[in-house]
Amino acid sequence: MGFSLIYDLSFSELISLLAEWGEPVYRARQIWQGLYHNFWIAPNEFTTLPASLRLKLAKFLEFNILVPTTTLQSSDGDTVKTLFQLNDGKAIETVLMKYDPSAVLQLAQHEGAGKSRRTLCISTQVGCAMGCVFCATGQMGFKRHLSSGEIVAQVIYYARLLRDRGEVISNVVVMGMGEPFHNYDNTMSAIDRLNDPDGYNFGARRVTISTIGLVPVIHQFAAEKRQVNLAISLHAADDVLRTSMLPVNKRYPIDELLEACHDYVAATGRRITFEWALVNEVNDTPEQAHLLANLLKGLLCHVNAIPLNPTLGYSGKATTRQRAAKFKEILIHSGIPCTIRLRRGIDIKGGCGQLMSII
Repeated sequence: MGFSLIYDLSFSELISLLAEWGEPVYRARQIWQGLYHNFWIAPNEFTTLPASLRLKLAKFLEFNILVPTTTLQSSDGDTVKTLFQLNDGKAIETVLMKYDPSAVLQLAQHEGAGKSRRTLCISTQVGCAMGCVFCATGQMGFKRHLSSGEIVAQVIYYARLLRDRGEVISNVVVMGMGEPFHNYDNTMSAIDRLNDPDGYNFGARRVTISTIGLVPVIHQFAAEKRQVNLAISLHAADDVLRTSMLPVNKRYPIDELLEACHDYVAATGRRITFEWALVNEVNDTPEQAHLLANLLKGLLCHVNAIPLNPTLGYSGKATTRQRAAKFKEILIHSGIPCTIRLRRGIDIKGGCGQLMSII
């Protein structure tokens, strides 16, 4: 079948592989349970299987997809970032963010307000081809897509880690390294595998996928009418400014992007989140806020703004608290829901736009 990574297999593909090996179908269920319920990560852990089958798994399939080489914890203990080396020597970063009940209450747009949350931010590519000027991942350029199994394995690694502490992942945000809609098939295959009720059974509504605005793929995503949450990285309300920050705007200008967003809401009835990195005296101005309010008028949406996180390749600075408050006030007054998020993991370069893996 040509597979080498165990997490790249769908359940039906696993059944087919076992049939080739002359194994009964029920063994596939045992393996699936071991992978996604017990979080077993090596063939010798599958003690429900006969030794002969464990030997086949070890010979023909790769389990050790991600090798954690560095783990950093923020000074406040709320953010953990892991650098994983991949089988080809390239690397990615994955971030776990911990929210206590008081912090969650400040983020009322999320489900589960008032409860502790463990949000995992996963990557879909090594590097990124989009070239957003304020993003460290974009600054490193595109290296390659992750396979669906490499995406899934990030979640399983942290699910196992948290289980050993009596905790669970509560939310997954596909906002790490890479543009998920540039690697759409692998990303969606990974999400489907994580959603599988007979597998990890992670609810689609607890997953948020973020895109820079690849319009044709937004239309495809809308047509599939998934329950996965959609976030759009907007960051500017006019084409000149947005193109200077996000080169993809040359290909998919704001009017086309907003048309796709309206089509998405019409097709799914689901709210869109617009992400906005507030750069001091660049896109945090009252003029930008008013333009944004006009753009989003009548659209079921929410603006999720955050002061810019610093990166070596961009000279812009984070907005001030006062300017952020004014930006939010203008949107709220115009009827556009807006939250100013707290920055997290800055001291370990684990914040939005800061992920960059170099070994």
